[in-house]
Amino acid sequence: MNTIALANKFMPILDEIYKRESLTSRLDAITKPVDFGGVNEVKIFKTSMTGLGTYDRTTGYPGGDVSGTWETIQLTASRGRAFNIDRMDNEESLGMAFGRLSGEFIRTQVVPEIDAYRFARYAGWSGVDGAAGTLSDAATTLAAFDVGMGAMDANEVPLEGRICFLSTVHYRYMMAAVTRSLDNQSVFDRRLKSLDGVELIPVPQVRFYTGIALDPGATPGAGGFTKTGKDINFMLLHPSARDQATKLAQLKIFDPDVNQLLDAWLFQYRLYHDAWVYDNKVDGIYVHHKS
Repeated sequence: MNTIALANKFMPILDEIYKRESLTSRLDAITKPVDFGGVNEVKIFKTSMTGLGTYDRTTGYPGGDVSGTWETIQLTASRGRAFNIDRMDNEESLGMAFGRLSGEFIRTQVVPEIDAYRFARYAGWSGVDGAAGTLSDAATTLAAFDVGMGAMDANEVPLEGRICFLSTVHYRYMMAAVTRSLDNQSVFDRRLKSLDGVELIPVPQVRFYTGIALDPGATPGAGGFTKTGKDINFMLLHPSARDQATKLAQLKIFDPDVNQLLDAWLFQYRLYHDAWVYDNKVDGIYVHHKS
């Protein structure tokens, strides 16, 4: 089997794992198309203008100012990893070692980093509103949620389409904040899909921070990311306020006969991506984090 056929065989499995496990992939479908045109940056046109004035029957329309500026967004996350799986290790496991390890790499290493990077970018963007404090029960979590919703309402952020990402602990608090009756039901599901019209998505705390550092992975035992900011309690987000783009997500597979260094299958994965918030729409994100 040639390397192209092998890559085509494994990629649908890896893609399925990403779509099932990633918490920010749902935003891919509502991300504006980005054409980088062979470069690593995209330019966004921002406008500002004055409001209405009084029309005068003699002088006519009052003059107003309209201005436009270009905002440059540059991709900053260029990541990759390569590893080898010995020919005999793969053959002795009936070919399962390569597929299993490749899939686990995507699920346990790539996906959590992508989510953590995006959440940190959105939370740490200049101008994003929010609050800090300890939310230790259902009452305080629900009260903080209402404050965040109120802040978005005051800034005229559309209610329709809002999403609330929240830590799994605070998701449990939200479930406890809602009173339900069993009514002698044999099956009872307490999971909340939405609250006040806002979709609720629980996020493991280990990928939910206001800031992270990407490890350059200079040695085989290093890599991934580390927390540099605060734990996020919840993030209210309107998808139109942000964007995320992947310029390159490429998997390359070389069989042992092609691998020049080892008698092993060689797996190479490269990811070039970024996420950002539109400066004119920072009100579309509200972050509550620990003190």
